[in-house]
Amino acid sequence: MATETVAKPKTSVRVHIQKFGTFLSGMIMPNIGAFIAWGFITALFIPAGFFPNAELGKLVGPMITYLLPLLIGYTGGRMVYGVRGGVVGAVATMGVIVGTDIPMFIGAMILGPLTAWLMMKADKIWEGRVKPGFEMLIDNFSAGILAAAMAVVGMLVVGPIVKAFSNGASAVVEFLVVNGLLPFTSIFIEPAKVLFLNNAVNHGILTPLGTQQALEQGKSILFLLEANPGPGFGVLLAYSFFGKGLAKASAPGAAVIQFVGGIHEIYFPYVLMKPMMIFAAIGGGMTGIFTLVVTGAGLRSPAAPGSIIAVYASTARDSYVGVTLSVLFATTVSFLIGSVILKASKAPAEDDLDQATHKMEALKGKKSSVSAALIGEGVGASGVAVLATPIKNIVFACDAGMGSSAMGASVLRNKIKAAGFPDVKVTNSAIANLSDTYDVVITHQDLTERAKPATASAVHVSVDNFMNSPRYDEIVELVKASNSDGVGADAAAAPAAAGAATGVAAGGTAEASAEADADAEAGPAGILVAESVVLNGTATTRDAAIDEAGQLLLDRGAVDSGYVDAMHEREESVSTYMGSFLAIPHGTNAAKDHIMKSAVSVIRYPNGIDWNGKEVKFVVGVAGVNNEHLHILSSIAKVFTNKAQVAQLEAATTVDEVLALFGKVNS
Repeated sequence: MATETVAKPKTSVRVHIQKFGTFLSGMIMPNIGAFIAWGFITALFIPAGFFPNAELGKLVGPMITYLLPLLIGYTGGRMVYGVRGGVVGAVATMGVIVGTDIPMFIGAMILGPLTAWLMMKADKIWEGRVKPGFEMLIDNFSAGILAAAMAVVGMLVVGPIVKAFSNGASAVVEFLVVNGLLPFTSIFIEPAKVLFLNNAVNHGILTPLGTQQALEQGKSILFLLEANPGPGFGVLLAYSFFGKGLAKASAPGAAVIQFVGGIHEIYFPYVLMKPMMIFAAIGGGMTGIFTLVVTGAGLRSPAAPGSIIAVYASTARDSYVGVTLSVLFATTVSFLIGSVILKASKAPAEDDLDQATHKMEALKGKKSSVSAALIGEGVGASGVAVLATPIKNIVFACDAGMGSSAMGASVLRNKIKAAGFPDVKVTNSAIANLSDTYDVVITHQDLTERAKPATASAVHVSVDNFMNSPRYDEIVELVKASNSDGVGADAAAAPAAAGAATGVAAGGTAEASAEADADAEAGPAGILVAESVVLNGTATTRDAAIDEAGQLLLDRGAVDSGYVDAMHEREESVSTYMGSFLAIPHGTNAAKDHIMKSAVSVIRYPNGIDWNGKEVKFVVGVAGVNNEHLHILSSIAKVFTNKAQVAQLEAATTVDEVLALFGKVNS
């Protein structure tokens, strides 16, 4: 039977820019703590600081010259090619550091990922061609040679180019400041925020330039161009006084989250609901920047998140008055403009905040972590979705029904039993075998749309981490709420709860999962044997690891080569990364004819493998007939939800230790 597929939508230019911005911010944001540490040391110990200290002040220069760029270069490299990419990226970054006399953040953001990408491509050239015993020699020398070469390129080529760009950008900023034009940047920044392009602007451009400016002048206005909470706070205050319906009722709470918590995205739906409100945000932003220009105020380091607390913590010693006025005036102007727009509006009494929130999530490309605070859809007093009838039947659904769904079902089943609801049935099923008989359907986020047509009346939960998704705890709370006394016709309807959570993949059939519970007592013999456990895998990439796991299944005579091809096909459609350093590659539903007998292979990669941006140290190859393998998957799931046992697996020195941790699976 052919595997069901869904045509992928065309990707817009905006989405590409979002992804690029996310990639840029992904190099900066994990290191924001280091930027803040440098800011504090600068504020405290330089001659103009709060506690001048020449000896401790020596930390300032090396941190911004060497530490911060190296952290960025390493982080960028690791994002592309794991730890191996991070190491070569950091070495290459030294070239641009030494080759210039300015903080080389932009150079690090170029050299780190580029060198890691070249390393990944180079490894593919000789992958599978190195004679056994020479792997480490080739790996180490190839990394050293490439890193050294890229360091030279960075010093002689990239460094001078980036310095010229930085000088040009600084000159542009200086021109805008001198000519009073800097406030007009809000015309671009505020709409960019609502369209989720703020990371590309803030962390990709403003933070590197601002840090260089802060080194020279002790502070920078650039850190507050995007992070000022005033414009969004003013928009929300306007809705609090002059909004209508749900928007007015929810705006005060959203204002607190935005201003104190620094979660700016919470006000985006209010702008999308009434696009004219973008002029309020722009007016507030321009006013805030103009105030900073007039007062000469600035921050020492980035304010992340954009909370008033983070802003004050990063404010330069001589800038508290200017920063305070900037936030105050930005809020006031944004509030006044927003109030006029709302009072003049002839919109219906009940503004569609729900629709605007979903529009925001569509623009963002994923569920918003704060959207439930706005619309409260499908959320009861406990903060979780509430159903009109008790939940009795939960299913995990995936393409093949033999791997990720079984493990996810095992994890959730144990949680629900521990919560005191052993009668709630948690099963797994292939998507092709679903029927509209379930209360809750859990799928991988890439498979949810395929599962919905067959299970229209169920609550759909999408997750992306199979072993320890926080959504599992939400589902447990949902089970508690729906099975408590008093739940009836007055509770929120099931369809409304569909938007309250997001989900993970699964497979098999409902009947098969019942059999899996029986298997948990006595697994069939020979599914996992010592010959199929490898403590030190040789693969360095995801695809090579799938081949290595598949080869062990081939060696057992459990599958034919077509099944290994299907393992790759499955990985291309939906990742088999489970969380907790674990991936379980397996074939598609259409590949079951290529399985001769049930078998599982286990390979450990001590140095880790980049698995679509996630670090994987354990790869479990899966092939199952008649669900005989579900017992071992249940055992593996129990191990990988226990941090102490995962640590034991990482430290294991013999195959017997691994088999012992997975329990008596062959009894």
